[in-house]
Amino acid sequence: MVDYHAANNQPSAGGVQTYMEQENDWDRDLLLDPAWEKQQRKTFTAWCNSHLRKAGTQIENIEEDFRDGLKLMLLLEVISGERLAKPERGKMRVHKINNVNKALDFIASKGVKLVSIGAEEIVDGNAKMTLGMIWTIILRFAIQDISVEETSAKEGLLLWCQRKTAPYKNVNVQNFHISWKDGLAFNALIHRHRPDLIDYDSLRKDDPVHNLNNAFEVAEKHLDIPKMLDAEDIVNTARPDEKAIMTYVSSFYHAFSGAQKAETAANRICKVLAVNQENEQMMEDYEKLASELLEWIRRTIPWLENRTQEKTVNEMQAKQEDFRDYRCVHKPPKVQEKCQLEISFNTLQTKLRLSNRPAFMPSEGRMVSDINGAWHTLEGAEKGYEEWILSEIRRLERLEHLAEKFHQKAAIHQSWTDGKEAMLTQKDYETSTLSEVKALLRKHEAFESDLAAHQDRVEQIAAIAQELNELDYYDSASVNACCQKICDQWDVLGALTQSRKESLERTEKQLESIDELYLEYAKRAAPFNNWMEGAMEDLQDMFIVHNIEEIQGLITAHEQFKSTLSEANKEREAIQAIQAEVQKIAQSNGIKLSGANPYTTITPESIDSKWEKAMAMVPQRDAALQEELNKQNSNDSLRATFAAQANTVGAYIQAKMEEIGRISIEMNGTLEDQLTSLKEYQKNIMSYMPEINKLEGYHQLIQEALIFDNQYTAYTMEHLRVGWEQLLTTIARTINEVENQILTRDAKGISQEQLYEYRASFNHFDKDHSGALMAEEFKACLISLGYDVENDKQKRSGQMVSDDFRALLISTGNSLGDGEFARIMGIVDPNGSGAVTFQAFIDFMSRETTDTDTADQVIASFKILAGDKNFITAEELRRELPPDQAEYCIARMAPYTGPDGAPGALDYMSFSTALYGESDL
Repeated sequence: MVDYHAANNQPSAGGVQTYMEQENDWDRDLLLDPAWEKQQRKTFTAWCNSHLRKAGTQIENIEEDFRDGLKLMLLLEVISGERLAKPERGKMRVHKINNVNKALDFIASKGVKLVSIGAEEIVDGNAKMTLGMIWTIILRFAIQDISVEETSAKEGLLLWCQRKTAPYKNVNVQNFHISWKDGLAFNALIHRHRPDLIDYDSLRKDDPVHNLNNAFEVAEKHLDIPKMLDAEDIVNTARPDEKAIMTYVSSFYHAFSGAQKAETAANRICKVLAVNQENEQMMEDYEKLASELLEWIRRTIPWLENRTQEKTVNEMQAKQEDFRDYRCVHKPPKVQEKCQLEISFNTLQTKLRLSNRPAFMPSEGRMVSDINGAWHTLEGAEKGYEEWILSEIRRLERLEHLAEKFHQKAAIHQSWTDGKEAMLTQKDYETSTLSEVKALLRKHEAFESDLAAHQDRVEQIAAIAQELNELDYYDSASVNACCQKICDQWDVLGALTQSRKESLERTEKQLESIDELYLEYAKRAAPFNNWMEGAMEDLQDMFIVHNIEEIQGLITAHEQFKSTLSEANKEREAIQAIQAEVQKIAQSNGIKLSGANPYTTITPESIDSKWEKAMAMVPQRDAALQEELNKQNSNDSLRATFAAQANTVGAYIQAKMEEIGRISIEMNGTLEDQLTSLKEYQKNIMSYMPEINKLEGYHQLIQEALIFDNQYTAYTMEHLRVGWEQLLTTIARTINEVENQILTRDAKGISQEQLYEYRASFNHFDKDHSGALMAEEFKACLISLGYDVENDKQKRSGQMVSDDFRALLISTGNSLGDGEFARIMGIVDPNGSGAVTFQAFIDFMSRETTDTDTADQVIASFKILAGDKNFITAEELRRELPPDQAEYCIARMAPYTGPDGAPGALDYMSFSTALYGESDL
């Protein structure tokens, strides 16, 4: 039987009182329905007699037997366990009214509001008011205290019925009238708790009278529940009376209330196991994501560390394009995965702390610090790879320029040396006259002058070849072969030149006649011809510049060259005048010239021809230099455009980094408001992404234009990328911190005001706004919150000291005990860094101010399910727990080895202890 003494406490205001008022405000006119009135009379009479018989009495007529108030007061004493005022024994009407008023006052003292029910109506035998009063008593003392999963009274009783009858076919409890007409719901309630009393499978839905009688008889015989209704009363009514059915069903609830403890224990275990299963899934997800990220880093680093050189600039630019694709396409998702990994790890650790579980330790090499280390190595390799690509492009560009220059100079030299060997080895002077020999000698002197002039070109060719070798040019072998051929040929020419000079000097004494004009022509024509060749070579020379200053320098040099052309033209005219003078003298003296000038092979025609070619090259050189100037001006514009955007983005990132630092310290409002504000702030930050993409576009144009420096900004693209990633990571971590605070608040029951107080105290002592407290700052913060750890034996029940004592601690400078404070620092700073974060501070305060499930509580819950045994069986677990959680326990529980064990016994004590780790042993 139910212990009604538990109902003596005053009901709380609010939901319960409102419900009572709603139930009292029934449609009393419905009692005029004979069927319902009959059902209520019978049910309420049986319910009253089930309690009055404890006092050795009963009633026959509910409106007559309560008229004098005596049995009404007796009924209230029995169901409440309290003594009422002494009744009046007189037979007069006033005595009866006084007794009934005493009963009604007692009912009102229990927080029940009696609507339109007066003592006179009860004394007068008003059936409607008497039944209403008895229903009010039943609500208060039999139904009000029913509570199932945070619902109470009628809703709680209905939920209890639905849960208990859910597994049974043909039963669907939705109300307290027609859902009970076929009698199956009553039989299902009995069978759920006492399957030995009912053969449920033998019942038929189309035989409601048999079903109802069976349930009522079994309940009366075996469960001590009196028969309150006849089966015909329910079956023959279109809609059975709800209050009669509720009264009857509440008797079943109280009869089976003992089974509720087992259900509560099962719920606790389900809750604990659900938390454990969720945590294990999060651990598996973390391990998988960490492994995949580390594997990607492991595969990527060798690619970034590969320094295989390419032969051409185009091949290296293809590598640069592959790297740009990696930076813009492949890496950003991994940045998000890394950020999500840190968030998942922090959330998991918070959940483990809140559920009093041991901290999660990832597999070796998969800690967040390991991932950060691998990521740092990746970024270092990335930076080195990018620098290498740029340096290689510069090197190959320089090599291609040098190679082109080498082949150009080699071709010019080869053209000049053609036929020189044959000229130097001929013996023409042996049959020549003196004048001819002298001419040959002068011609040879002119050749020596020319040879000396070409010495610089040979040295330049050798120097270029040496530089190509030093820069590791891929076709160095052919360059070296060509250079060696030129040097060997040059040595041969030098030896032949010296030999021919000696031969001519031996015969010089015999040859005296020489044409001074020819000689002068040859001496002036040779250097002028060499100057023209040099000028043509310079006008055709390739150039590479990287800024406006360099191209302007070339333009200045070219202008200086053009300023010398007038003097050069005068020299050309003077040389041509010498040749004209030769012709004039020959004609004047009737001399027949024997062909070309004997002292030189440079003819006036060749000089004019080269001069015309050189003059045609000048405007071509002007156009090429102007085109390069335009290109450098365009490059400078690109630099300025990139710099303007980079300076804007850099200032934005720096401002937002400072702003998020202030926000994390100065946040106000509820945690949900803070979370909403932070997510809105994050959304606002992400809206700036087009500006970053615009900057990436400018950067791509810069690289495609091979621009390697920028004097307009101190920012580099790498610097801004790192800053942007740090900004996004900081926002995500701040949001995660607030989410963990919400999780802590909801799990630990910490009020919003407590969180405000903790945040205000933390911010007050965080003088440098670093988001962490040093040890002395943390100690001062604890004292300011009134945390008294001077006594190491203090009971940590979560209650702070009073405000007066808090003020006393602060005013007297009371310090924490060294031993206790060392214990606290070991909790909030397990790594010994000397700093306490706000999250660690909140975790500590929540642990000190709230209570959580413990291993002992879980063991006690298992013991209830096991019927006070020290072990539990698989059958009992499957009966009391949901299938997935029952199998979870069976798979992890060790066999029970105690002396009182049985076949198939499982050890739930060690299993419960393992859920919470070694600390709760």
